[in-house]
Amino acid sequence: MTALTVPARPEQDASPRPVPWRRIVWVTWRQHRIALAGVAALLGAWAVYLVLAGSSLHHAYAAAVACHPASSLVCVNLIGNFNDTYSPTAVAVTAMLQAVPGLIGAFVGAPVLAREMETGTFRYAWTQGFGRWRWALGKLVLLAVAVAAAAGAFSVLFSWYFQPFLAEGQQNPIAPLVFDLRGVAFAAWTLAAFAIGALAGMLIRRVVPAIAATLAVYAGLALAAGNFLRPHYLTPLVTSSLKLPSTAWVVSQWWTKGGRFVFAGRFPPDTIVRQICPPSAVGFGKIGPGTLAQCVVQHGYTQWTSYQPASRFWPFQWIEGGWLLALSVLLIAVTVWLVRRRAA
Repeated sequence: MTALTVPARPEQDASPRPVPWRRIVWVTWRQHRIALAGVAALLGAWAVYLVLAGSSLHHAYAAAVACHPASSLVCVNLIGNFNDTYSPTAVAVTAMLQAVPGLIGAFVGAPVLAREMETGTFRYAWTQGFGRWRWALGKLVLLAVAVAAAAGAFSVLFSWYFQPFLAEGQQNPIAPLVFDLRGVAFAAWTLAAFAIGALAGMLIRRVVPAIAATLAVYAGLALAAGNFLRPHYLTPLVTSSLKLPSTAWVVSQWWTKGGRFVFAGRFPPDTIVRQICPPSAVGFGKIGPGTLAQCVVQHGYTQWTSYQPASRFWPFQWIEGGWLLALSVLLIAVTVWLVRRRAA
């Protein structure tokens, strides 16, 4: 019997031992440290701005609130100057921050697998002791946790920055402009964007098309959630009062007469207005004596409004965070399944 034909001893295991998870963590860090540094730089730059701008904003707000009596001309001017100076900038900041989760998903999530598929280096990785499913799962889960944690910490800072505008009642906390930047929603959206990017990269297997697909899918999902899903997480409240809470998020409005639906919208059509209201009553300012709404109401019409109150902020946060987490887990699971099914 030659050396080549000697059978293996029963006590010896011919299969290699799997690489420990800590080694996978180290390899993932080495491979993707530049991408994680990019996330830290992006959120860090915004964090520095929010700290500097927020300090000035909070100081001005504290001075305006401390002014007494509040009805005096000086105090009114302080509030007005605060709103005129800081509100436009805050609105612009919130609009730009809406794109941050999508950018993280596109430039961190999409290349995770797409780059290795495009260059062919995945074949080498699969021959190592990781195993293809452990290789994919280790990459995706570790990076997903990292970006979600960073986003969660950032959302706390943004909530502090934006708090004066919520205290003033200028913004509804569940309105689309600020809702998904606060609470658990920002981290959940960042996690979902990353999972979308990872799946797009595995399906398309090219980095640039995967980035474009991630941005498109994320934008569509965010618009659908804000415009169609979020208003109906809980049954909206309905009222016929013309004076709504200043922080109410209006879902829809319609008019009835004699218990029958007449038309939808905040204001009645011009044809009806010209028939029943004199020109002096046609005003589109705040609801009050002599305005359009009260003129129409006096002729038997009733305005109905369905709205979501600001008190539902945290229930809405947990609902949105929950389904986004479930979606992210599903997308990552599908991605890992595709890796296992992929022929080398």
